[in-house]
Amino acid sequence: MCGIAGLSCRPGFKPDQAALDRMSAALRHRGPDGEGRLDLAGAALRHRRLAIVDIAGGKQPFQHGQAALIANGEIYNDPALRAGFTNGVFQTSSDCEPPLHMWLRDGTGYTAELRGMYAIAAVENQHGAHEMLLSRDPFGIKPLYIAEFEGGVAFASEAQALLAGGFGQRRLRSAARDELLQLQFTTGPKTVFPGIRRVLPGETLRIVDGRIVESRKRDPLVEAETQPVGALTDAQALARLDAALTDSVSAHMRADVPLGLFLSGGIDSSALLAAAHRLGLPRLQAWTARFETGTSASVADETAHAAALAEVVGAEHHVLSITSDMVWQDLPKIVAAMDDPTADYAIIPTWFLAQEARKAVTVLLSGEGGDELFAGYGRYRRALRPWWRGGRGTWRSGTFGRSLGRPGIARARPWRTGLAALELSQRRSGLGAVQAIDVAEWLPNDLLLKLDRCLMAHSVEGRTPLLDPVVARAIWPLPDHFKIRDGQGKWLLRQWLQDALPQSRPFAPKQGFTVPVGAWIEAEASRLWPLVARNPAVAAVFEESRVRRIFETASRRGHARQAWTLLFLALWYRHHIEGRDCSANTFDVLA
Repeated sequence: MCGIAGLSCRPGFKPDQAALDRMSAALRHRGPDGEGRLDLAGAALRHRRLAIVDIAGGKQPFQHGQAALIANGEIYNDPALRAGFTNGVFQTSSDCEPPLHMWLRDGTGYTAELRGMYAIAAVENQHGAHEMLLSRDPFGIKPLYIAEFEGGVAFASEAQALLAGGFGQRRLRSAARDELLQLQFTTGPKTVFPGIRRVLPGETLRIVDGRIVESRKRDPLVEAETQPVGALTDAQALARLDAALTDSVSAHMRADVPLGLFLSGGIDSSALLAAAHRLGLPRLQAWTARFETGTSASVADETAHAAALAEVVGAEHHVLSITSDMVWQDLPKIVAAMDDPTADYAIIPTWFLAQEARKAVTVLLSGEGGDELFAGYGRYRRALRPWWRGGRGTWRSGTFGRSLGRPGIARARPWRTGLAALELSQRRSGLGAVQAIDVAEWLPNDLLLKLDRCLMAHSVEGRTPLLDPVVARAIWPLPDHFKIRDGQGKWLLRQWLQDALPQSRPFAPKQGFTVPVGAWIEAEASRLWPLVARNPAVAAVFEESRVRRIFETASRRGHARQAWTLLFLALWYRHHIEGRDCSANTFDVLA
């Protein structure tokens, strides 16, 4: 796993070396094991390496003639791809070298055969001009951003690196602010920063001499839908899942460095643990978080259950206790890592677990994608009910209800514009439609973004075996009754887990994963609310009296998420817009 950056310049412009140096420095946490550099007449590539595969020989850029490539990712079908080329064409054993030769052979559609997570930049000089490709994996597991400017196109693995290079504007778009407040993430290609946009999941951009001339896109769900299913029995569907999950976990555990697992005790991480155990893979290390509120408030704790599962399969289990003191000390640094913001309070345990796990491993498996592909969310089941049985669409009401803020600026849900456009463009209906919306927006712009930033801040690679083309092709085309049955989501995955690891009790009611942000915030409300209420980003939307009420009752249902979102926004604005240092504790940074 790595960080990439670079420039494609228009005729008459040359790559700005100082800007490139600043972008590379801003990405050092993503790749502390070395820096790769390539400068051409009108283009430049910068690579920060976290060595995972071919540690000795896998330095980037990879070059072949006048062409070169850098990548942030893992290509899991590397052995099969190499078999399609003659001996001697490859200079390294890195899994990220084959895409260079595939591009030279297949052109812009070269990603069609790639199985993995990746953000790729490739460039070739030809007849006095240069052509550059920027590609992102279909699920958006790995991030990639661009900024168009007078002299061409800049790209980087993180938006903050583009800002460091002088590209884009360090300003908060009001429409993005409203989305963030209501959804906890932002939708579509535009980021919160004017002038910086995301390369979309599955998108490949073709750039010639600093101008974008072509965009093509892979949709993992469309690709999965092309696979015929037919009528399947439960046993046949389970065999289909077993083959896909075994294949994916086996591929995702290839590494030349120590590897571990986030183990919450839930369905997804337990399934990964069971699959790894079935494969007879080396002794895993697993990490689970527990929370101490410092108050009388109780919080779900599944560490005992996770420990019991780890013991069954012989995994080495670690429990990390997260206290409010730890959070108040490190929260500004956590939020600083979220340059493309997601106000998901799961960033707290993800950050601390990655920090702890880095002492022993460099790669962590995580269960992201299980709810989206296997239909685990309760909102899916609600969306399928008729209205007289309590049914309602997904994302109809935000964190602060249907409207935001001061009476004078409240409007009828403008924050839903991005989701509404996606809903109108949907060709699917029923369960598939609501799942597809989450796969397109919630997954890459919240869950995967959170995982990427929190792990890469500690130079740890995160891998998501449930988000694999092999798994998607096996599961996505299945009829709804394999996903939701008897009022429970993830039916097929639960049934597989019942057979593979019955001690996980997959059909038993789960406590859920909750971070006690409400209790933590309410305990410090008198110190926090005045600082948050006077923050420019918050004051533009909410009156002080409302902020105070929310913080003083933050432990109440609904208010916890509201208080947390406002606190996140205030800290995010201090660092990413005002440029304040985030090395101090929460209270000092806000003040």
